[in-house]
Amino acid sequence: MADTELMDLARAVVSELYPDARAGWLGGSVVRGDAGPTSDLDITVLLDGPPAPLRKSLVYAGWPVELFVHTEESLRFFADKDQARRQPTMMRLVGESVVLVDLDGLGERLQREYLAEVKAGPKPLSADELDLLRYTITNLLDDLTDASGDARLAVASVLWQDAARLLLTGAGHWSGTGKGLLREVVAYDVARGTDYASSLLDEVRASDDRLVETVDRVLAPYGGRLFGGFELAAQL
Repeated sequence: MADTELMDLARAVVSELYPDARAGWLGGSVVRGDAGPTSDLDITVLLDGPPAPLRKSLVYAGWPVELFVHTEESLRFFADKDQARRQPTMMRLVGESVVLVDLDGLGERLQREYLAEVKAGPKPLSADELDLLRYTITNLLDDLTDASGDARLAVASVLWQDAARLLLTGAGHWSGTGKGLLREVVAYDVARGTDYASSLLDEVRASDDRLVETVDRVLAPYGGRLFGGFELAAQL
């Protein structure tokens, strides 16, 4: 939970820049409790119309601030995009938040609704999505076999991310990008008693075959590697 000083600062940002805001939420690392020295304040603001929707970065009282300014309709639009890519950025910013401003109860209602969507998890992978992930990972495994030095590190860094996405989305868990992907794998490990978050990254840095073995274990429940017979129709 964010401390009182940061909450007051976030409220001041909303009050000064968007005095007509219907609702405002403080989310991100300062609310999760894992903020670092360079962390910013992630503030989502709900307006009835323009200038929403927009995204804006600024420094306020010495703090970097990321503003996500939306109408109710644009908030839903971007949450639906997050649903489609199975990365609940917008839903977490609102659902896992501290309510800063709430003129008519909409702030708390939307917070509850988006939190429920986060807890429900993403839709299952389609057969085409699953096959594409298996095929992509298979090609990366083949590339890794032939690579060494910097080339191996470059391939391995992409491979762990795609393997992590299959691990997560195949199990009905949200995915992410960058450190957000790592957070999701850590959460997966906590829920299931596994250690993929540490093992995959340790194996990326290593020069042996452990990464290949781990990725093959991730693939196994879905039929293993896929190359021969792969087919995916183009969508124009």
